[in-house]
Amino acid sequence: MTKLNEKIKTALDESRMLILSTQILLGFQYRAVFEKGFEALPPTSQYLKLAALGVLLLAIALIMWPGAYHRIVWQGKDSAAVHDFTTNVMDVALLPFLIALAIDFYVIFGKVLSTASAVTAGSTVGAIGLFLWYGLGGLSRFRNWDSDLKSNRERKAEMPRTELHDKIDQVLTEARVVLPGAQALLGFEFITILMEGFDKLPASSKYVHVISLGLIGLTVILLMTPAAYHRIVERGEDTEHFHRVASLLLLAAMIPLPMGICGDVYVVVQKVTESTTLGIASALLALASLYGLWFGFTIYRRGQLKSGQA
Repeated sequence: MTKLNEKIKTALDESRMLILSTQILLGFQYRAVFEKGFEALPPTSQYLKLAALGVLLLAIALIMWPGAYHRIVWQGKDSAAVHDFTTNVMDVALLPFLIALAIDFYVIFGKVLSTASAVTAGSTVGAIGLFLWYGLGGLSRFRNWDSDLKSNRERKAEMPRTELHDKIDQVLTEARVVLPGAQALLGFEFITILMEGFDKLPASSKYVHVISLGLIGLTVILLMTPAAYHRIVERGEDTEHFHRVASLLLLAAMIPLPMGICGDVYVVVQKVTESTTLGIASALLALASLYGLWFGFTIYRRGQLKSGQA
């Protein structure tokens, strides 16, 4: 039987696999709006790209959510609830990622081939993803192909003491889940300023983009600090002090990150729709969603556990 700490570590590693793919699509969504070819797309494709950006931001919010949940609710301790939460969230996060992927296949194929071919391409990608990511797993459970599957009661009974090394390993893994997305967005924000489409933006959008660049830069610095701190201060030793510092730095990095992401949501939506109001509304909605998932729900859940309502 796999130990609980190993299952949690594996779940976090699997979320890192998903964030690597998601960050590539996110960079494409943001950058595409500033390319010359975007203006030649039909309005339907342009608005579909905005929709893809929205659902992809939802996927990213979900992928990064378990780290905040683990830090705030359980303070880095192992619990079957952490593993179940991470597993369930990753299951849901695959769906918006797949929707965005299918939309991008439709848009790109539509630019080269006919509309019918584009619809076929997007639908095929979506159908294959749905079967392999959800259908195959559901069929396996329904047919009971995995005879080693443990009962829910047995899994939830696990509540071992979390070793210090495991807690530090997990907080560093959670930082590595968030870091790639922030790094990809930082690279996009740097290159965007040098693109032709950036010069056509109104001054307000340029200022918002520069502020977002600073916020994402701060996020990347915060996420890279635990590694430097561990080497310089602790000389690589595992200590409770380092676990607390790394946990605080991870949570601190997740404060400016949503603001940086949503700043560019405003820039992109305003550029496509030419509506400042719609741009602001979209950015505020995304910001409320990210903060609500990462901090609102987790703080509420922590309060429930402390009051014995779990």
